[in-house]
Amino acid sequence: MPNKIQISVVSPVYNAEKLVDALVERISKSVSQITPDFEIVLVDDFSPDNSWKKIKENCEKHSFVKGIKLSKNFGQQHALAAGMENAKGDWIVIMDCDLQDRPEEIPNLYNKAVEGFDIVLASRVQRRDDIIKKMLSKYFYAVLGYLTGTKQDDTVANFAVLSRKVVDAIKSMGDYYRYFPTMVKWVGFRLTTLKIQHADREDGKKSSYSYKKRLDLAVNTILSFSDKPLRLAVKLGLFISLISALYSVYAVILFFQGKVGVSGWTSLFISIWFFSGMIISVLGMVGLYLGKTFETVKNRPIYIIEEKLND
Repeated sequence: MPNKIQISVVSPVYNAEKLVDALVERISKSVSQITPDFEIVLVDDFSPDNSWKKIKENCEKHSFVKGIKLSKNFGQQHALAAGMENAKGDWIVIMDCDLQDRPEEIPNLYNKAVEGFDIVLASRVQRRDDIIKKMLSKYFYAVLGYLTGTKQDDTVANFAVLSRKVVDAIKSMGDYYRYFPTMVKWVGFRLTTLKIQHADREDGKKSSYSYKKRLDLAVNTILSFSDKPLRLAVKLGLFISLISALYSVYAVILFFQGKVGVSGWTSLFISIWFFSGMIISVLGMVGLYLGKTFETVKNRPIYIIEEKLND
């Protein structure tokens, strides 16, 4: 009977053919300090380079490496879900494949977890990202925190250690649009953070996560975890109605005082365009929520696996 797996390390892989060997080597060296009963689950998110080839080579070389190839590019968060749902460990480590999150920090995160925590999130000290990325991340978390009424930390990303019950709770969530850091906080349980050193990307490439993808992720996350934009739109509409009503009273007073001159077309033109823009914006916001609801009720799988290795 095979040994029970104590730790699973899950990493989505995309455009990282030059990193896979080092990723496996450094993870195995780090986790073997904790236990010999571990697995590394690498999920190829339909990478356009030779990442799957490198994963297959490592699966042939190491029995503890498991490969999962998705049928198309579903996105990092869905690839992460595929890895988590196929991981068998009592503890699951989540990390990106670019080695900016150093595998050597895994024992520190694990040791913190066994002190009595179900979730240990890695807090990146002195992030090794460009200034634009750090600035956008800071503002995104500020907006997300305001709209969801939660405290968000822009130093926290995917790198974390989770207990089995946390992973099972996340698996039970039926969200189509996913964002791991927010889902982890939503499920509850005992949570803490641990400061770690952040590293440069080893292959020298820029992240394949473009600003457009980041913007799409930000919008989907906010719409999936908060209805506050709708409530803000209602408040704005009521505020505009109140101002209009007060101005109407003022206009009536001016009329009876004989102070009303010939009204020009400019004010009418501006008013029509202003309120039309407001109406279109609110309708567009409602449409976005309806679109997200439509995607969810279709109940399509969030990923499809084409091939598995060493499962």
